[in-house]
Amino acid sequence: MSDLFQALADPTRRRLLDCLYEKRGQTLNELSAGASMSRQGIAKHLAILERANLVTTQWDGRCKRHFLNPVPISEIVHRWVGKFEDARLEALADLKTQCETDLQNRKHKRHG
Repeated sequence: MSDLFQALADPTRRRLLDCLYEKRGQTLNELSAGASMSRQGIAKHLAILERANLVTTQWDGRCKRHFLNPVPISEIVHRWVGKFEDARLEALADLKTQCETDLQNRKHKRHG
């Protein structure tokens, strides 16, 4: 998982992932267009993303197409964010129950 966090730590690599999210199956040329770094620099970042399993590739004739693999990011969400989200949702459910109980108690006092 350290490869994954290391890959996500770099803003250039996060931008590449955003580009692949917006348009699947881009080539190195497409990803390099308008970039502030060389094709070789982009290729090095893509290799790091591939090692972290965030990008997969597929050959289309002579073109190598790159695709975002969202599974590792999903695993981070479930492992690191999900447990905090579960606690927050449980707290909201408890608050709702308490509010409903308080409302019922007030109604009984008025009519009792």
